[in-house]
Amino acid sequence: MTTSASYQAVITTPLGRIGIRMTGDAVSALDYLAADAPERPPADAATATVVAQLEAYFRDSRYQFTVPLAPGGTAFQQRAWAALQAIPAGTVLTYGELAQKLDTAARAIGGACRNNPIPILIPCHRVVGRQGLGGYTGALSGDPLGIKRWLLRHEGVAVERG
Repeated sequence: MTTSASYQAVITTPLGRIGIRMTGDAVSALDYLAADAPERPPADAATATVVAQLEAYFRDSRYQFTVPLAPGGTAFQQRAWAALQAIPAGTVLTYGELAQKLDTAARAIGGACRNNPIPILIPCHRVVGRQGLGGYTGALSGDPLGIKRWLLRHEGVAVERG
């Protein structure tokens, strides 16, 4: 069970509570938490910077994150996550389009997105299915898709139901 003590900060956002986990001065995980998860102020200056940058993004979707990231993952996942970070706010690619850029399969991109430990900062929400939203954080329905829809709308992307 993950508690707010597991995080260097737990903040309230338009998407609900988010827990921020750090490795040194770099973000290693960002988790969507239950609505009743207790808030936790930033544990240090590096985490306070992450909180400030997330707040800036929620005010202005064009805000560009500059905090260091330390997602654990395979070499392929690291490459896919770097490609996700290159997708500008307000832009979407399909899993197939991103796969073509990385000379891989759309399913491999979907797997990298599903295993992304730092959503929003590594914007996997900007990758959609050819005929719909696709998934988000491994889910094909429920609240995760609502989060993906919210993030895309926040960035000015017209989002269809699906």
